[in-house]
Amino acid sequence: MKYKKDLESFLKNKTILVTGGTGSFGNKFIQKLLENFEVKKLIVYSRDELKQYEMSQRLADYSQSLRFFIGDVRDLERLKLAMRGVDIVIHAAALKQVPAAEYNPMECIKTNINGAHNVIEAAIANNVEKVIALSTDKAANPINLYGATKLCSDKLFTAANNLVGEGKTRFSVVRYGNVSGSRGSVVPFFRKLKEQNAEFIPITDKEMTRFWISLEQGVEFVLTNLLRMHGGEIFVPKIPSIKIVDLATAIAPEIPKKEIGIRPGEKIHELMCPRDDYQHVIEFDDFFIIRPSIATFSNATPLRYLTTGLGEKGWPVIRNFEYNSQTNPDFMNVEQIREFLKKV
Repeated sequence: MKYKKDLESFLKNKTILVTGGTGSFGNKFIQKLLENFEVKKLIVYSRDELKQYEMSQRLADYSQSLRFFIGDVRDLERLKLAMRGVDIVIHAAALKQVPAAEYNPMECIKTNINGAHNVIEAAIANNVEKVIALSTDKAANPINLYGATKLCSDKLFTAANNLVGEGKTRFSVVRYGNVSGSRGSVVPFFRKLKEQNAEFIPITDKEMTRFWISLEQGVEFVLTNLLRMHGGEIFVPKIPSIKIVDLATAIAPEIPKKEIGIRPGEKIHELMCPRDDYQHVIEFDDFFIIRPSIATFSNATPLRYLTTGLGEKGWPVIRNFEYNSQTNPDFMNVEQIREFLKKV
């Protein structure tokens, strides 16, 4: 892992809290930390006591470093209590299912927007050092409620740096695409249909494309950005795109594909750096930064974002640049997708 020595030094004896810690990202993130770094304490904050129990059994060898908090990000007082003595917060809790958000809009708003605000308030109240919130490609020019709530969350976290005053807390955001094999991913669904010898694989639209990233890559990107962040940035990794029909072919080549139409709130192609934001986008070798459109804390000038906390140098993108899953120069073919899935 790149910058592992820097991370070892930074994370040593730190207390880290992960909201939504029993989810796909939380499980992988916590396992990665426990196996590779000497942290003081890892706090799993989530609502599901069964998943917490199962996680505690699976990671029993690390019980001295693990703590479990039953709680909801909608509960500000519980968050404040959980964040006492915490150095780093990774905010992964969210309602993520696009159709469920369309049918239950207020529940999505309560968790993804009000919950984000609560995480910010609790972090400032406890003088947490660094906070990274996980976002999604659906937050860029959103057309569904989930994406709209995550865009609102992104804005809350980037602007939160203005609320800190004399405190040390800094907030940044990590935005990336669909995670292969995570809960809710289409990969287990396609595999299940293959095992059942289904008559066809349903494809919402044969032109559909998506950004593609593994859980391992997502976790490492978040960890590295703890070192890169100044506060106020949205970090976007450079990752490949795939065609959904190619994914289905890679998993079940022998089963016919049938187009069934897109689901409520679904996009044909995904976007991570919108064209309207091009003047704020800074390109690096393997990632982008979208710097805040408003002034944050006094020393975070636009020029500061051209160099990361790791000393990496970036450059402004060309006029009207956008980072889109359809026009992405890096596409995986069927065989590459198959090899990727074997690895993850």
